[in-house]
Amino acid sequence: MTSNDTELAPLEFSVTKNLAARPAAQREEVLKSPGFGTTFTDHMVDVCWSARGGWHRPRVQPYGPISLDPAAAVLHYGQEIFEGIKAYRHADGSVHTFRPEKNAERLQRSARRLALPKLPTEYFLQSLREIIAVDGDWVPSGADQSLYLRPFMFAKEAFLGVRPAQKVAYYLIASPAGSYFTGGVKPVRIWLSETHARAGKGGTGAAKTGGNYASSLLPQAEASDKGCDQVVFLDQDGNVEELGGMNVVFVFKDGHIVTPQSDSILEGITRDSLLQLAEDRGHTVERRAFSLKEWRDGVASGDIVEVFACGTAAVVTPIGALVSAGFEDAQPIGELALSLREELTDIQYGRREDKHGWLLRLDA
Repeated sequence: MTSNDTELAPLEFSVTKNLAARPAAQREEVLKSPGFGTTFTDHMVDVCWSARGGWHRPRVQPYGPISLDPAAAVLHYGQEIFEGIKAYRHADGSVHTFRPEKNAERLQRSARRLALPKLPTEYFLQSLREIIAVDGDWVPSGADQSLYLRPFMFAKEAFLGVRPAQKVAYYLIASPAGSYFTGGVKPVRIWLSETHARAGKGGTGAAKTGGNYASSLLPQAEASDKGCDQVVFLDQDGNVEELGGMNVVFVFKDGHIVTPQSDSILEGITRDSLLQLAEDRGHTVERRAFSLKEWRDGVASGDIVEVFACGTAAVVTPIGALVSAGFEDAQPIGELALSLREELTDIQYGRREDKHGWLLRLDA
């Protein structure tokens, strides 16, 4: 529970079981190689909000299409937000998630920026437990596998006036996820976008909203055309922002670490967890503006010894090259990123002590 929340009674969910739920044998076949975001579990969470009634009609129902009026505000003005979080199967069979209160808080910050209602932390956590209660068997147990949970909220009121919607829907769906990397973690090539921006000062960059990702798709396509795996964006002052969906971290030879920070960068929970583990080891961490010039000069001089990206899906991705229309800079590959990745994933899967109390059991 956040400091801004008051004590709330749990929602009383109605549960409608999916009569067409896939049998165990079919489910297990999917879990052998689940991929990412292509197969979904048998149920979803659905909670309504209205300006008059607040949060109401909580339910778990069969996964399926959502019916929307053609004038629904989200379709015209993009008033929507989402989160990404994982559930992990531990060796004893229990199911845990990682720092879910931070996802709840970020969803609340995103809601404020997009003029949507704040979903209380208690309700957010309860929705995670509700989906696991019916679809817990979908949490895989293979190496680096998890159940990816996607909470999202959007304006469903049917109107064409430009104002915050008075009717909103919150949903939670789940998708089994395999290892992000096949054959082990590999360094990636990053394309520097110099003609497109992900977000602007005072904009929605710090919110997890679909428009930010939509604006990254064209530059990402350009990156692919240039033989690159991801794209990195700059702000209007030439400072490094983030990749299309991951934060960036720079490691210096004296051991200190810098990560870009501004009001147009999404605060990454994976990033902040990795940096906490680095601080536990004695590294000094700076969160500040970081220019492209400082990046290039640091690599050229040898002051920067490692650059990596991080996010929920991939956890940690070493950056092996920074590419633009005018240069290609090889990036130094170090050992810290993969060491931190191993430590973090060991905590998430219950293989290492959770000293910070980051795990929450969902199936108890």
